[in-house]
This record gives sequence, structure tokens and C-alpha cells, in this order.
Amino acid sequence: MSAPMRHTFPDTVKPGGQTAPLGAVGGTGEGSDEADPRRAVLEAFSLEKRFGERRALDPVSFSVYPGDALIVIGANGSGKTTLLRLLAGLAAPTAGRLTAALVRAQVGYLGHESLLYRELTATENLDLLGQLYRVPERHKRITSLLERYGLSRVRDERVGSFSRGMVQRVALCRALLHEPSLLVLDEPHTALDDEGAAMLDAELHELAGRVTLVVATHDPERLAPVASGELRLGVA
Repeated sequence: MSAPMRHTFPDTVKPGGQTAPLGAVGGTGEGSDEADPRRAVLEAFSLEKRFGERRALDPVSFSVYPGDALIVIGANGSGKTTLLRLLAGLAAPTAGRLTAALVRAQVGYLGHESLLYRELTATENLDLLGQLYRVPERHKRITSLLERYGLSRVRDERVGSFSRGMVQRVALCRALLHEPSLLVLDEPHTALDDEGAAMLDAELHELAGRVTLVVATHDPERLAPVASGELRLGVA
């Protein structure tokens, strides 16, 4: 059985670090007088990441509750990708504290890298992950996702022969395959054509409120209909 993803790190952040304004997320941001009685899925306090002397993520604090859809925005280099990797359990913070009330198998992640094997077909890639996560009726689930994202006709073709947009569609299927409780998406609309982007928009609308979402984007207006809060990085 997977161990709970509960990382607690010593708080070595100096005063003056950035605290994210999250008035709409969990009701615990600035300007909120009442704490949310629900148990947070994610809690970050003065979370920071450095690579040597370079700070990749300024200290940030926030809470995300079940069913929230947190939209992460900021300029290039503000730490969006770094933060999402921390939240997905793929990296450890240099300082601060991150607590996640779930196990790794409950997290779906889509990053800038597809995490797909180019020499395998779309079906084989998803089947491999389905076996790893012991997805019930995985063949049925794989078929459903490939149909939903318009990939049925190429399901038995190698991913290495796909366009960038098609790879992104398969990567989205990969992130969704095991029906995660927390879905962490880093610029998920990247490389998608209008049809693919519309499919993703529909997916997010369907998941909103049922699955906890953390999505980094340069187009927050597109995600406004599903957003419950916004976290802006790189603000002094």
C-alpha cells in the first residue's frame, strides 16, 4: 500500500517571503475571517525551492480543499512548473512545509514532458500505466479515453510518429487514466489544436467540483469558468 504523501520540512524561510492571496480558495486567504472546516488536500507554508544559489520558487503559502480548482499564473520563470512538481510529489522543497492528505497513486500529473515511451503505441503506453496503478477494467477505461480525445484510429500507432498535439492528447489520457483525486496540470492546452483544446475544456468542466484541480496557465480567462481561486507567482 502506498504511503501517504505527507512531506514536512523545517521552515528556514526568512520573513518577507511571498504569501499567495487565496481568498477564493478554501476561504482561508487574506480577508477571510472563518477557517474552512473541510480537511485540506494540500497545505503549503513558506514553500520554497532552490537549485544551488538560484531560487526557482519564492516562498509561497496556500491551502487547497477538496473540489477546488486552483489556477496558477505568473510570468515565465516565476516558478509555476517548479511548484506543480512539488505538489505532484516529483520534487522536494528546499524549505518550508508541504502536507498532502492523499497518496501518490491518487495524483494525476501532466507536465511539459509527456512521460510517454516513443517506441510504444498509445494503447501500450496507457496499458503500462494502467497495470502499474491497477486500474479496474483498464482496457475499457483506455478505450473510453482514446475515443474521448479522438485517438481511436491511431491507438495502435507508435507515439514517436505522432504530432506534438497528438502526443499532448495521449499525455492527457495518461494523467486521467487512474481517475485521480488530485489533478495537477502544467499548461495543459499547450500544442492542442482548437478541437483538442475544446475537448480539454469540456473535461475540466466535467471534473470541476468532483476532482481537485491545480492548473498552471498563461490564459487564466479560459479557465475562469471552473476556477475557484487564483495563485499568482512572482509578485513581490
